[in-house]
Amino acid sequence: MNELYAEAGVKRKETIGTYALRFILIFVAILSFLLASLNTIMLIIGTVLIILIVFMFPRLNVEYEYVFCDGQLDFDKIMGNAKRKTALKIDFEQVEIMAPYGSHELDSYSQGNLVTKDFTSRRKEVKPYVIIYRNGETKLRILFEPNEKMLGCIKMKSPRKLVSY
Repeated sequence: MNELYAEAGVKRKETIGTYALRFILIFVAILSFLLASLNTIMLIIGTVLIILIVFMFPRLNVEYEYVFCDGQLDFDKIMGNAKRKTALKIDFEQVEIMAPYGSHELDSYSQGNLVTKDFTSRRKEVKPYVIIYRNGETKLRILFEPNEKMLGCIKMKSPRKLVSY
């Protein structure tokens, strides 16, 4: 068997929005605990709010894992180091081009309505790659951060579609 296989993963950077949402969730939990002592209706509402908060808090910790296997690239979203969900599967037969973000080879794809899927860590020092993927009538712009092994496997499988420096 001569399968090409590579995997990579990135942890999404915490933003001010996620910090603010965590603060609000903690504030609501404390407030609902304090209001629960007033009457039974507030106790029920407070309990439901605390259960929702416990359920939502780990989902703010997001990681992405990329798996390349023989021309298929899977993007998985991992929430709270526990729940894994396949976000997108693409076949390199439908990929038009893959290039580093900001590359001039991507200039012709800047017009038109492309749906963007961001699977990056959102860190400034990391330069992601962009995949232009055609799925029927829709075109996707997929942002992700592959490692060197994955780039090598993609280059072996689809050398004309990968633009690298």
